[in-house]
Amino acid sequence: MRVRSVGRRRLAIIAGGAVLAILVVSLIIGAVRTPSGSPATPVADTTPPTLEVTQPVVATSYRDPVTVRGTAIGADRVAIGDQSVTPGPDGSFALTLPRIPTGLDVVAVDAAGNKTARPLTTKVELPGMRAVHVTAYAWAYDGLREAVLDLAREGRIDTVQLDIKDEDGVVGYDSQVPLARESGAATNIYDARAAIQQLHDMHLRVVGRIVAFRDPTMAGWAWQNGHPDWVIQNPSGQPYSSHYGAIAFTNFANPEIRGYNIDLATEAAKLGFDGVMYDYVRRPDGSLSSMEFPGLTDTPSISIANFLAQSRDPVHAAGAHLGAAVFGIAATRPDEIAQDIPLIAQSVDVVAPMLYPSHWNSGEYGVPSPNSSPYDIVFRSLQDFRARTEGTNAQVVPWLQDFSLGVSYGDSEVKAQIDATHAAGMNGYFLWNAATRYHGGALLPN
Repeated sequence: MRVRSVGRRRLAIIAGGAVLAILVVSLIIGAVRTPSGSPATPVADTTPPTLEVTQPVVATSYRDPVTVRGTAIGADRVAIGDQSVTPGPDGSFALTLPRIPTGLDVVAVDAAGNKTARPLTTKVELPGMRAVHVTAYAWAYDGLREAVLDLAREGRIDTVQLDIKDEDGVVGYDSQVPLARESGAATNIYDARAAIQQLHDMHLRVVGRIVAFRDPTMAGWAWQNGHPDWVIQNPSGQPYSSHYGAIAFTNFANPEIRGYNIDLATEAAKLGFDGVMYDYVRRPDGSLSSMEFPGLTDTPSISIANFLAQSRDPVHAAGAHLGAAVFGIAATRPDEIAQDIPLIAQSVDVVAPMLYPSHWNSGEYGVPSPNSSPYDIVFRSLQDFRARTEGTNAQVVPWLQDFSLGVSYGDSEVKAQIDATHAAGMNGYFLWNAATRYHGGALLPN
């Protein structure tokens, strides 16, 4: 009887354990059922990372590496374009890029694929420039080239402006741009790579000047080769003629002419020019009623500004900053030559007003004789350019006069303009002398 009792007790324990197990399983199943009784779907992670980026990212060149810093809490990876980095345990990251990016986002991604993006704000703050203008022929001539290099050796300049395409439409080096070769514009006056290397070895910056739309070489070739719409015309449909010549100006509204100048600019940047400055980036001076611009759909001022906007990204991507030489009167009378300074300043790094005292009319800015008052006219006109470029990233770097026209100019007259530039708060200047001969005494050694 005792044996049977023990057996029954064991069976009861086993049965009780089974019931308890069933109850536990039931409780678990019940816990994971939705109120309606259907099985629950696991909750997906939809929370994106928290991203903060230190803005703006500042560089001194479009060619130098930059580091983007910030924090990305909850992110496994932070990317800018095709470059990426893994954040640290605290979410901090530092991503070094080969050059300053334009138009890109910073993107943080977590393990579940959630993303947070922030537009990357960049700014290039160019160092001050103390520059002189050098033509292609001057660079090729030992005496003139060495005189300029002596200014650099003495610490009087830190930048050389070297012509790429001049007022005749001649490209000073053996450009590989197809239209430069087809039109006969490309020459072998100097070796661009060798010139840039020599200047860089002396720790000088190089700004290439492209005379954009005053281009008799291209205008003449286009007219003779079935491209009349590449040329500014008169109301009779013939080439527009002026004191610049019988056929001197190409049509800034034409896509091929725009593309030609942009191709030269990007080629120059890839060759190593630190900056590219367009000159004659305007319509001819004179009555608009005497000119026709085939294909123009906006005002000339808007079209010129749009050309500069079109140039900006390819020039920056090739590693150079972009500048525009403008008339001094453009600050107050933009439509006379189609140079709207506020519009232009939105697309360029450098606005370079030509403030030559000899080129102002008597009484401009309240100065009775601008040519005899170089300090006053430069200082006062720069106030207008500062106001017109306010709120943009463009720096004002004026062209100053180092030549005599009406009044004899020497060291003191040139220095007066430089002093006025500094007093107006501008961090640099370009000196112009068409013959590439400069008054070194006006330039204080650094």
